[in-house]
Amino acid sequence: MSLTLRKRRVTEMPVTWMGRVKTRAVNTGQRVAPMADQAKLAATHRIEDARSWAAPRLISAAHGIEDQVAPKVSSMLTNAARKIQPTPVRTRRWPVLVLMTGLAVGAIGYMAYRRNAQQWTEHMKDSASDASRWVNEKAERVTGSTERIAPSDKVDETSRKMS
Repeated sequence: MSLTLRKRRVTEMPVTWMGRVKTRAVNTGQRVAPMADQAKLAATHRIEDARSWAAPRLISAAHGIEDQVAPKVSSMLTNAARKIQPTPVRTRRWPVLVLMTGLAVGAIGYMAYRRNAQQWTEHMKDSASDASRWVNEKAERVTGSTERIAPSDKVDETSRKMS
């Protein structure tokens, strides 16, 4: 037995073409794995360096945009919004005012009509009583004058009918 503790590698030769390709890929992967680990570490370090270099520059650029570009962009957007904003719809209050005025005038007219109708009714009652008194007086005068002219039965009968 040798003093070196090497693992004995027993390799079997695959029979198929795919088997051979697979065996070579596994062997290559075992040889490349340490180099890939080193490349990963190097890339991680470089990415960290790039991030530490870029961060302050991005912050200063952000402040510069905030101070210089943002107000201009903001005013531009505000102007554009004012240009495309539709005109506000004004409510028209005059139709409501006309309607209310018309209702008030109508109510006043109705009240005046009712008052005038009441006065007219009272006046007509007075007129009717005056007219009936006038007719009675006229009938009495006629009766009196007919009695004076020709007192006959027909006249008496007529005057009685009228009274």
